[in-house]
Amino acid sequence: MNINIIAVGKIKERYLEEGIREYSKRLRPYAAVSISEVADEKTTEGASIKEQELVKAAEAERILRHVKPGQVVVVLAIEGQMLDSPELAQAIASWGLAGKSEVAFVIGGSLGLHKSVMERADLRLSFGKLTYPHQLMRLILTEQIYRAFKINRGEPYHK
Repeated sequence: MNINIIAVGKIKERYLEEGIREYSKRLRPYAAVSISEVADEKTTEGASIKEQELVKAAEAERILRHVKPGQVVVVLAIEGQMLDSPELAQAIASWGLAGKSEVAFVIGGSLGLHKSVMERADLRLSFGKLTYPHQLMRLILTEQIYRAFKINRGEPYHK
């Protein structure tokens, strides 16, 4: 399976980079994982709703350039469906069984995702009602994808 994590912004903290690199390395026996970073659009404090929508639209254009035709698209959205780890593992397994070997997980910027990206999604996935920094979410997502493959293989997970 080929998994692309499409994320707005760059990782600035070294500890996050190291964690993402570690889980990406652990995933190599199970899937090819790539990360596509798209530039975040600058926004000012107190930006109007219209200005925020323009920011999200610009980021959406960059995100959608990385989405391939026929690819399963999973967007991370607070209002999405909450799955536990076995349910996420089952979703990934079912895509593979259906012959869908290309999956993109999308992490938006600080303002969230534009409706054009949300509409392209095959699954809107929520990690709960808490708000996480989008850089940290990349690490959490990478770990959960790794966990899903371990679950699907029936292998123990201790780390």
